[in-house]
Amino acid sequence: MDASELDYDLPEELIAQAPLADRSASRLLCVRRGSRDVSHRYVRELPELLPPALFVLNDTKVIPARLFLQKPTGGRVEFLLVEQVGEAAADGVERWLALGRTHKGVRADMLLQSDGGSLSARVLELPGGGEVLLELRPREGSVQAALEQVGQLPLPPYIRRAPDAADLTRYQTVFAAHAGAVAAPTAGLHLSEALLAQLRAAGHELAYVTLHVGPGTFAPLRAADLREHRMHAERYAVPEATVEAIANAKQSGRPVVAVGTTVVRTLEARAAESGGAVTAGAGKTSIFIYPPFTFKVVDALVTNFHLPRSTLLALVMAFAGRETTLAAYRAAVAERYRFFSYGDAMLLRGER
Repeated sequence: MDASELDYDLPEELIAQAPLADRSASRLLCVRRGSRDVSHRYVRELPELLPPALFVLNDTKVIPARLFLQKPTGGRVEFLLVEQVGEAAADGVERWLALGRTHKGVRADMLLQSDGGSLSARVLELPGGGEVLLELRPREGSVQAALEQVGQLPLPPYIRRAPDAADLTRYQTVFAAHAGAVAAPTAGLHLSEALLAQLRAAGHELAYVTLHVGPGTFAPLRAADLREHRMHAERYAVPEATVEAIANAKQSGRPVVAVGTTVVRTLEARAAESGGAVTAGAGKTSIFIYPPFTFKVVDALVTNFHLPRSTLLALVMAFAGRETTLAAYRAAVAERYRFFSYGDAMLLRGER
């Protein structure tokens, strides 16, 4: 598949810059795989749109991963924390791989400070490609506690404003439990506590996986031929309870609904590694799903609208079909849906 096949026209004003006041008030474009017919509903209607199903959610938690630090000379540098390397030391020191935006003049062994000095960072290595290995040392407590004070929420680059107080809760799912993501699993942002309760009351079951979303989710395709693109590896965990829930759903004929592309990648990667069935465990995945792809676990997908020429759009096309996906996107543009992280959503269902 060529990257040009992932193009579509999107008016810039349809890119959502802020969330709706009510999470579940977002619109929901309903599409059947292999069909160009669409219907226009709302996320709050999810409980009635599917027979009793298993909804699998990503419970990762976004960390304040954007850091602004000072060099000894007084110059400022910006880093985006990507992934913790190893475990924290007894004194609370942690090593993190980061991406540096303005790191001119940064060199190995340089000591950097946050405003107020609650967090210091020593440059350990400069691997190249904008990557920096940092040793983070909190003045007191933990690195996570220090990040809550001095870090900034890493909103996506297409949101053209600084994060505000509302983003601290709205760019986080209500079921976020395990800190480590630098981007939100955005399909899950639509689910309120009330809607989760309504799903259970309607006979649906909920299960969870963890995939710590990395900056690769925003990375553009770097090759015209999708077979040549390499994904950034992301950490995941699949608990035993989720494995049992999936097995029970499959045995009883209930659909497995992935809430978000990160859930799809986690389940399908784990199934591929385990010979077809999802097993419990943790690891890293760099799976890139694009047409053609045989899905072994996921029967339906709730997802936001994604950027042109993105790996996320390639995954949606692999699931629903290219022409179905493009027809749905054209319908969404025509009906003035809101796009990307704070935008509206799609429900992609099976053929029947």
